[in-house]
Amino acid sequence: MPAQQLPHPPPGPPARPQPIPERAPESEPEASYDPATPADAPTDPYPDARIGVSALSLRYQVVAALAVAVVAVGALVHLGMVFLHVAPSNTVTKQHGKAIDEWIYPEFEQNWKLFAPNPLQQNIEVQVRADVRRSDGSTRTTGWYDLSAEDGAAIDGNLLPSHTEQNELRRAWDFLTATHDNTNRPIGLRGTLAETYLRRIVVLRLGRDDAAGKGGAVQRVQIRSRTTNVPPPEWSDEQVSTTPQYRLLPWWKVPADEAAGGVR
Repeated sequence: MPAQQLPHPPPGPPARPQPIPERAPESEPEASYDPATPADAPTDPYPDARIGVSALSLRYQVVAALAVAVVAVGALVHLGMVFLHVAPSNTVTKQHGKAIDEWIYPEFEQNWKLFAPNPLQQNIEVQVRADVRRSDGSTRTTGWYDLSAEDGAAIDGNLLPSHTEQNELRRAWDFLTATHDNTNRPIGLRGTLAETYLRRIVVLRLGRDDAAGKGGAVQRVQIRSRTTNVPPPEWSDEQVSTTPQYRLLPWWKVPADEAAGGVR
């Protein structure tokens, strides 16, 4: 018996199509804004511009390099001269001592030594006397004025002593002894300069002490040094003589423009 076919259900109403949701338009990315940088700021037209020496042309770079080399060589020469000046006596200073001194003096004078010797164990006093013309026309010779003692008295107890009181007379005497031989004759032009320098100092000191008196004038001066050894301490076995040693210079005529202490 043939199977009975079930009747198909009647077709329903057709389904309504669902609307497709519209996609929101994609927003354009906002441009980043830095308030510190103006939007209309011009860009660097020369991003690879060179500065300093590298910005110069080759010719000027060579000139700059030569200038630096000259300065470097000059600095090395100066340091070498100063080193030889403060170093102990050696073969180089014995052969080229004059050239070294001409380089150093007077602008680059050094008052120290690379290897300090024994400290000074002598007291050196600079003294002066003068032939003066009085206001009545007569002449006389003064006694010895101890200029070093005057400086010492001015420094003693002074918390702020002047550079003049500490060094002027001492350095003038050192300058003279370094430029004169054992017979007190000047060695070259620097020796004559040392005499003029020391003479002017002592004439000014005599004027300050009123050595010529009112209306008088200094005509000649004679300078000497008095050197005494510093006694050793009590615990030392060293034996030294404390007898003063004198170095007497010849009389120097005082020019008329210095005689009344007018040179400053």
